[in-house]
Amino acid sequence: MPWWRRSLTTAVQAKPGLHVSELAPYACLPELSRGRRHAEPETPAHAPSFRNPHQRDRDRIVHSTAFRRLVYKTQVFLNHEGDLFRTRMTHSLEVAQLGRSIARALHLNEDLVEAIALAHDLGHTPFGHAGQDALNECMAAYGGFEHNLQSLRVVDELEERYPAFNGLNLSFETREGILKHCARRNAELLNAQEPGGIAARFLNGTQPSLEAQLCNLADAIAYNAHDIDDGVRSGLLTLEQLQEVSLFARYHAQTLSEYPQLQGRRVLYETIRRMLSDQVYDVINTSRTAIGTHAPASAEDARQCPSLVQFSAAMHEESKALKSFLFRNLYRHPQVMQTTDGARAVVQELFAIYLAEPQEMPASYAQRDDVPRAVADYLSGMTDRFATREHARLAQ
Repeated sequence: MPWWRRSLTTAVQAKPGLHVSELAPYACLPELSRGRRHAEPETPAHAPSFRNPHQRDRDRIVHSTAFRRLVYKTQVFLNHEGDLFRTRMTHSLEVAQLGRSIARALHLNEDLVEAIALAHDLGHTPFGHAGQDALNECMAAYGGFEHNLQSLRVVDELEERYPAFNGLNLSFETREGILKHCARRNAELLNAQEPGGIAARFLNGTQPSLEAQLCNLADAIAYNAHDIDDGVRSGLLTLEQLQEVSLFARYHAQTLSEYPQLQGRRVLYETIRRMLSDQVYDVINTSRTAIGTHAPASAEDARQCPSLVQFSAAMHEESKALKSFLFRNLYRHPQVMQTTDGARAVVQELFAIYLAEPQEMPASYAQRDDVPRAVADYLSGMTDRFATREHARLAQ
């Protein structure tokens, strides 16, 4: 019996009622969740619950307004540029799929991983990173704008669904995973409001849960792969260009060696499939070794260790090289830059209009005391096409 199975058996015996499952003790066990900001019964009074706290988190996210908006928010290509390009929603679904596969192999909490993956981009602005950068510049004098922090604001404050509290009232573990990055100044503000809470790790140098670490890697694996696919589909990248990327070229050569007659999009799909698979297996094998070396006895122990869910050194370097290639050849392609420059202007001009004329926003935003933050909240929640329509209406 592996050491963690022995530990889990001991934990079950010591804590009656703890459900025996395939989760390792270093996973975030649902039964040991640190709970929600607003106390709620996890089991309905009228019926037994068939969902653990992290399954409930996932369900609340999927039914949220912010999640539905992701289908019309840019990943790289603006939504109207093609029906088959990724959006923030399809990206989030791909991250969730990759995350669950890795979580199952590492005996981590799949439901928590899925919840984090589905929520991690809820705070993204319209028009992708161009919109985010533009809004951050507009908010420079008012505390700035961070999309990870905004995702937390969405689930903590901005969603309006429940009678007793703002937001979705998600569990600590899901909120911890959503806050992937945070500037120290914002971490200090959050920690003052919630001492020892989800921002404390940015101040004391500890790690998030292994599930949160896993989602960070699944995010990178997903967008590197699907941006290759979208880049080639758009005509902005070619298979010949991609030969300079070792991570792609290796699997492209394998594909053609095994299927020399293969043509068209099947060559690209098979290359990406192999690249994704090997990255996933690399994370699983490298993380198993790191977890075995440090042998955390609980999720809290894992937070005190160095990051344990990771690529091998070789795969990490290849992934960085791919990201650098995409930055140079896709994200900074003149055609992409032309559309994103226009998108930046839309965000900047809308910000200036709403700041000067708050009444142009819905009353729930216009009547708030902190007008700049209200404008940022309203703007960041827009879809690409709604922002475009508002700009056409207001920027005469």
